[in-house]
Amino acid sequence: MTASLFQPEFAYTSAPQRVVFGPDAQDHVAAEITALGRKRALVLTTPEQSAAGKGLLAALGTLGAGHCADATMHTPVEVTERLLAVLHDLQADCFVAIGGGSTTGLSKALALRTGLPQIVIPTSFAGSEATPILGQTEGGRKTTLTDPRVRPTVILYDVALVRTLPPHMVVASGMNAIAHAVEGLYARDRNPISSMMAIEGIKALASALPRLTSGAPTDHDWGEALYGAWLCGTVLGQVGMALHHKLCHALGGGFNLPHAETHAVILPHAVAYTEAAVPDLLRPVAAIFGTKTAYEGLTAFAQQIGAPTRLSAFGLTEADLPRALDLATANPYWNPRAVEPEPLAALLARALVGDPAQP
Repeated sequence: MTASLFQPEFAYTSAPQRVVFGPDAQDHVAAEITALGRKRALVLTTPEQSAAGKGLLAALGTLGAGHCADATMHTPVEVTERLLAVLHDLQADCFVAIGGGSTTGLSKALALRTGLPQIVIPTSFAGSEATPILGQTEGGRKTTLTDPRVRPTVILYDVALVRTLPPHMVVASGMNAIAHAVEGLYARDRNPISSMMAIEGIKALASALPRLTSGAPTDHDWGEALYGAWLCGTVLGQVGMALHHKLCHALGGGFNLPHAETHAVILPHAVAYTEAAVPDLLRPVAAIFGTKTAYEGLTAFAQQIGAPTRLSAFGLTEADLPRALDLATANPYWNPRAVEPEPLAALLARALVGDPAQP
């Protein structure tokens, strides 16, 4: 009989958040704004999703205060500060964010500074909409904070809004979500509920992503992937992250590497680095993928779905590695295996060129 996830000591905090799965999410935004007692919503998107933002603004009628298409990867502080003036001029009293992690990040950053509620409509599998975590970049460094003010009040999940996600983003954002859950399994402050969600989230994405990247996926497949991303994001919001996320934050903030793609490349390497210290905690991941170790399973899965495997594809060079190591080892996150410069340098060198992950 398989043992339960029980721990003799743990703490679990359940945070209030309304989560709605179903079709026609955009049609429900007006009702959600009204239910929050708000009257003027600022719609946020990236420039690439500007048309969706304009369409929603038109549909909101008098409930729409305006639309800003300034969301940018890694949430630069200067963008947030510039939009605070826009927000004041428009007299907006809430935010509606349509997009992936970049748009959600901008919404969170504005909410942190204003205390206004957020409605988020995800268009990727980033999962950040489920967390009270904000990552911001300033002066070439990305820092993160946890604050209940940045947790979105409402999430609306609609498969129609992810069906057009480019294949490379399906893969990258899916691997990004899996990374949240994998690190949650060995987090210092993990608990049985977060571990249960992590395992279920990985199972859902491991089931759905191969079907999304081959053949003709159904709405059920897209919905299962969104379900997995929500669970994995919820885990990210419950517990502390470790080496994998520190590496991705250092690389993203320091070299402006694409967020989801960087997570996809680094995940097998970070797990290989850590797994020997916590083999029992990562055994569920190996079981999901049918491999001896979790890092081998993640490596095989990444190959199966065509995930990116080398940081050099995004502009990182060998000359950048010393600075990357400095950023990764400065104020390191807690990790089950101590963060040591020499093996970490070898990890980064392998990830740069796409060599296989090694313990």
